[in-house]
Amino acid sequence: MIAFSMRTSLRRGTALSALAAASTGLFAVPVSAQEVAPAGTTVPVPATPADDTSQDIIVTGSILRGTDSGISPVTTLTAENLDARGINTVQDAIQLLSSNNGPALTNSFTANGAFAGGASAVSLRGLSTSSTLVLFDGLRAAYYPLADDGSRNFVDLNTIPDDIVERVDVLRDGASSSYGADAIAGVVNIITKRSFKGIGGRVEAGISEDGVAANQRLTLTAGTGDLDEQGYNAYISGFYFRSEGVANKDLPGIFATDDQRSIGGPNGILNGQNAAGEINGFNVGSTFYVRPGTTGRYQILNPTAGCYAGPSVTPTQADLTRTNSNGQLVNGTLPVSNVCQEDLTYNYGNVTPDIERFGGSARFTAKVGDTSEAYLSVNFQQTRSSYYGLTGVIRGNAPTGILFPQFSTSSGAATFAPGSAVLTLPVYVCAARVNCTAANGTLNPNNPFAASGQTAQILGRNQERTYNETRSRVYRAAFGLNGTIFDDIDYNFSATAMHTDLRRLQDGYVYIQNLLNVIADGSYNFVNPGQNTQAVRDYLTPVNITDTSSDLYQTQVTFSKELFNLPGGPVQLGVGGSIFYEAVNAPSANPDNNGPTQRYFTINAFGTEGNRTVSSAFAEIQAPVFDQLDVNVSGRYDHYSTGQSNFSPKVGARFTPIRQLSVRGTWSRGFRIPSFAEANALPTTGYVSQSITNVPASFRAQYGAACADDATAATACPTYLTSYSIGSTTLASPNLQPEKSRSYTAGIQFSPVPNFTFTADYFNIKKTGAITSPSNAAAIAAYYAGQPIPAGFNVIPDAPDVNLQNGRPRIGFVESQLINSDTIFSEGIDFGLTGRVDFGGFQWRTAANVSWLIELSTTFPDGTKETYVDTLGNFNLTAGNGTFRWRGNWSNTFSFDKVDVTGTVNYVSGYDLSAEDQGGDYGDCSLNPGYVDCRVKSYLTADLNVSFNVNDNVTFYVNALNVFDRLPPIDPVTYGAHLYNPVQGGNGIFGRSFRAGAKFGF
Repeated sequence: MIAFSMRTSLRRGTALSALAAASTGLFAVPVSAQEVAPAGTTVPVPATPADDTSQDIIVTGSILRGTDSGISPVTTLTAENLDARGINTVQDAIQLLSSNNGPALTNSFTANGAFAGGASAVSLRGLSTSSTLVLFDGLRAAYYPLADDGSRNFVDLNTIPDDIVERVDVLRDGASSSYGADAIAGVVNIITKRSFKGIGGRVEAGISEDGVAANQRLTLTAGTGDLDEQGYNAYISGFYFRSEGVANKDLPGIFATDDQRSIGGPNGILNGQNAAGEINGFNVGSTFYVRPGTTGRYQILNPTAGCYAGPSVTPTQADLTRTNSNGQLVNGTLPVSNVCQEDLTYNYGNVTPDIERFGGSARFTAKVGDTSEAYLSVNFQQTRSSYYGLTGVIRGNAPTGILFPQFSTSSGAATFAPGSAVLTLPVYVCAARVNCTAANGTLNPNNPFAASGQTAQILGRNQERTYNETRSRVYRAAFGLNGTIFDDIDYNFSATAMHTDLRRLQDGYVYIQNLLNVIADGSYNFVNPGQNTQAVRDYLTPVNITDTSSDLYQTQVTFSKELFNLPGGPVQLGVGGSIFYEAVNAPSANPDNNGPTQRYFTINAFGTEGNRTVSSAFAEIQAPVFDQLDVNVSGRYDHYSTGQSNFSPKVGARFTPIRQLSVRGTWSRGFRIPSFAEANALPTTGYVSQSITNVPASFRAQYGAACADDATAATACPTYLTSYSIGSTTLASPNLQPEKSRSYTAGIQFSPVPNFTFTADYFNIKKTGAITSPSNAAAIAAYYAGQPIPAGFNVIPDAPDVNLQNGRPRIGFVESQLINSDTIFSEGIDFGLTGRVDFGGFQWRTAANVSWLIELSTTFPDGTKETYVDTLGNFNLTAGNGTFRWRGNWSNTFSFDKVDVTGTVNYVSGYDLSAEDQGGDYGDCSLNPGYVDCRVKSYLTADLNVSFNVNDNVTFYVNALNVFDRLPPIDPVTYGAHLYNPVQGGNGIFGRSFRAGAKFGF
């Protein structure tokens, strides 16, 4: 299949106008089958440098050499496809596949605190990143050292060497019979150039119309030698890529602020006033407040300096005396003046990180005798991803403990580590830091009540912004030898080694013990934080560096031979064996080995370590029974050094009753081995945002009748509840078994007229024993109701609301182990269309890809079932990004003598603001906060690319992305981005963008 996709948008246009434009042929969308490709290319590689592709076709999903039988559905992306679409990285192209759905990991998550910061991963069929296998030239790749959501290992798409990619095959079918574990949903096979002759490269730069999201790309490749005439080829290649990070404050309107009043929602700015001009609750940002003792109202610590990061407001008398229906003061701790407001999204929010990549590749290929060929390739790539986040926490709960209970500076509750207490400034400070008195110390300069002998409770955040950086260095080498022996036996030996070094650098995070120290000795100036020396700041927030790594070593050999002839042709048999070693070493970035205070606030404690060796044997038979019928049978046995083993069979057939029509289908079984992160992980916590109406009214009633009423809860409840996430903590789960799958496909390929092909492929995947966190809904409900917590769960309350110290706290964390439990079912249809018409003076090429996800559901052991398609479910797994029913693209190219024009329309369907795994019913709009429509709208965008061939050696091109400047629809529930869905919206959030470049070759 030829397929390529990219998402853009129409802000001021409409879906109807976009479709009308498409009908004129200016825009289009791509399509379908590996065995049918549209003629020509949209932006041709200059003619002089030669890419040699004369060798037998590498068939993804088969160990047999030769042409593709077309039995399994395959989407192919070529470098020319991506150029025509204006897509400048293979990572982007894979993310934009119509078959990519649900819990994909995009680069935007890096800037929003993702576990696997700095990485990107694909999720075919919505079955998660760990159920799609990514290969390089048919061989496995090393996992990214950090796990998606702290539990799913995957291959980082950012490690793909874009400059030497020949094509990407996406096998949309189970493939464990060929490749082993993890190929349940499909396979992405990155195929690099076999040879290159000449000198070629490109220079490219782009930016949005609003002046954000700037990006640049440089590539250069040089090669020599002709495999056919000289018997060898060698080439080297290098590239540089940079993408500028985008902050929320760079976006227009509602996407840049916490104030949602313009769409009928609450004013989420800290201490923001609602539509009636009222302040409900007291929430502190980066300005310090204190109060004497343990009761009463807070006051700003430094009235002269005023607010650090926002305006100041003065509460009304009504604000200060307002009570709820229970007679309790709503704002019992609210200062009488100098209440600082702070817009966290505007000040600190990020859309995408800064990304910088560079690398180099080299390959030498040579003929060996008359029938064999050998190659050696090496690659290096470095990727750096970074962003600045929120200011650092000083009053809060530490992350989940590993060896000790978590420490708290917000509460002294018994659930926290000994010594936990509300953060308090003592009367006296001294060098000894303990038992300070007038005799051995001095009055605390940070405590305005010290002279009267009173301690002071302090609120606020460290005024230094946190900084996060990941630096990945990937080293890969591969060797291959293939050819023919004994005249009729084809062989292929290959070996690869891949190593990833990942360094995480985190700065600005408060180290708990050092915070307690500077409070006790008075060395940190809380009154005027800007006057602290760099040495004091570095002591409070020491740089945290964590080195992690992963490895993959694999050797594989296959043999194939024609056995005998059937009416349809020769029967081929292939056999092979493989052995590979894989390892991950990802220590915790925030251990508590030395005690509960010897660690940082905020930084998650997750980590894992493990290694295993896998031995495999496999075989395949291709039988053309007669001219109209091909049958393929394959199987693979894998044995793991950790004790697991599995046999994966597959059967497929293709029937062609007439030349214009083929019917194909496959049946297979597969498996997914428990990841290192699932089996061996340290306690790992992910956070799930809570809709205010999902918190029971009986629990909200402690804040008054208006908060308990669903109709007014969004604006009447305090920020303590309206900005609320529950930490879902996963404990090590060493007794997990492999997930098993059964899948089948059934499809047709129809060519009614020459040069036009339509495909439709039905897929049906059932995964049993799925590794999952048990549903914590019952544990959450039990806590809210004051009932005993169900076995297998531990619910840890959060610190109390500062405005309701004696109230029942919200939930902080729910702890549990992973289990093999559920049955996950995915079903849908992929549609494809390719076509070409020559009009004499120009050529028209068209291609479309559409995926219809009919069902994605989970069935639990008790028989209950959750359905996710067209909703935000599976909420926990997708970061609230949901599961789209429809996704597609359509491209049209008009090729003239020297000019190619390509237009592309991209579509992602909308969804209901509900999720059955969040306690609601299917499609019941239960997650809607009450001020938006129940459905998030669909998203339709358009791109335009124009290229001009100056001569055989130089091509200029211009991309206009999101030509109608349409922003993504508003979604106030998803937590992968602020008020929009990053999987649905993609780069469309930047508005209209432009990119220009030149390709050359000599």
